[in-house]
Amino acid sequence: MKDLTRGSVYRQILSQALPMTLGMLVQTLYILVDLYFVAGLGTHALAAVVSSANLMFLVIALTQVLSVGLVALMAPAVGAQNPTEANRIFHQGLWLGLAGTCGLFMFGPFLVQPYVRATSTSIEVILLSQQYLNWFLPGLALQFVSVALVAGLRATGNVKSTMKIQLLTVFLNILLAPVLINGWLTGYAMGVAGAGLASTLSVSAGLVLLLFYLHKQELYLHLRQIKKPDFKVLRRLLAIGCPAGAEFLLMFVFSALVYVLIKDFGSAAQAGFGAGMRLVQAISLPAVAIAFSLPAVFGQNLGAGRSDRISASFNAALKMQLVAMGLLFLVCQLDPLWLISFFSSDLDVRAAGSDFIQITSWSLFASAVVLTCSGLFQGLGNTLPGLLSSVTRFLVFALAAICLSQSPAFSLHNLWLISAASVVVQAVFSFLLARHQLMNTGRSVETPLRKKSLSS
Repeated sequence: MKDLTRGSVYRQILSQALPMTLGMLVQTLYILVDLYFVAGLGTHALAAVVSSANLMFLVIALTQVLSVGLVALMAPAVGAQNPTEANRIFHQGLWLGLAGTCGLFMFGPFLVQPYVRATSTSIEVILLSQQYLNWFLPGLALQFVSVALVAGLRATGNVKSTMKIQLLTVFLNILLAPVLINGWLTGYAMGVAGAGLASTLSVSAGLVLLLFYLHKQELYLHLRQIKKPDFKVLRRLLAIGCPAGAEFLLMFVFSALVYVLIKDFGSAAQAGFGAGMRLVQAISLPAVAIAFSLPAVFGQNLGAGRSDRISASFNAALKMQLVAMGLLFLVCQLDPLWLISFFSSDLDVRAAGSDFIQITSWSLFASAVVLTCSGLFQGLGNTLPGLLSSVTRFLVFALAAICLSQSPAFSLHNLWLISAASVVVQAVFSFLLARHQLMNTGRSVETPLRKKSLSS
């Protein structure tokens, strides 16, 4: 367990963000390795994998419910020096994760065909997408239990152990991808199905390693004496986590809407958008890692009654985010065509992807504000403001994009401009909500502390 209620707020945020950055980088490498080897199979295969991988956003939305709820409830207990309560909440999160894994195993196969038919008009892309998802779905299902374990460790400030395990799973995926996709050593190439199987095997190995670590080496959290489900705690987890999950669900709906809007531009446009989106996500990981480290920092300080450190941490995180996004903006602007060329030699795919990267990078500064505010909302256990700002962004984009699609001026370039503008709207709204949340939190923390000092 790492105490995040003392010391420099910059140092505490960095102590969480740096290992998390490495963990996220290797996690993204997971996807990029698959894309690299799949790109050699042709444009249809690349379009199939990037559009199918968008289904991962749906699973992330559901696991986000679990992750955010668990960290938001556990971190204050950790900050209040109450390991018994922290473990009780952790065990309830495991029950919720197990329910999610079983649910996706049961109902996931029924989602595959409707989804791939809605996102592509190419018969070849549809068939390849189905092959990929049939092997990728089991790995997605196991993510629920894995996320519960990782979130529990993150609430205690332990991010280094999960990073090491993620690193091992990525190395495994790098070894398996060429063997299963292209048939290296075996002579049996599975194509896109091999990409899905490589990811599933790697996720399975990671889950086994997490369970082994908790059983043998973790001192604060434990898997002993797990009680039966406590529906009061589960309701609290869901009440906090569902708005955050809905935010990620909106990202899934956003991406699906884009795929539907651009499908008449052909598979090259879809492949360019998919690869460009993954690249922007990959290079934004340092900033995302800072945001993901914040809930544990805010939560522990909330439990310890340190409203001053909550405000200081928010200001420090926002400055760090803006600096990080400024550097990433320069990377995207210098040569976006070179960045996208790593994943396709097709000129049409490169053109679509580089245009997306160059325009989207202008919204990175606004994304820094959104991410910092989201971390604050999650850490304080009030995730509704974050959902409200995400809904606002989606409605602005969806209404403008659908209207544009009916116009002769409809083009990929104009669609990306609308997307970037909608992020700016979200950033302004999120910042206003965050300022209000900080003022309310300061009053709610100071009131019981003042009463306590008067009674003593």
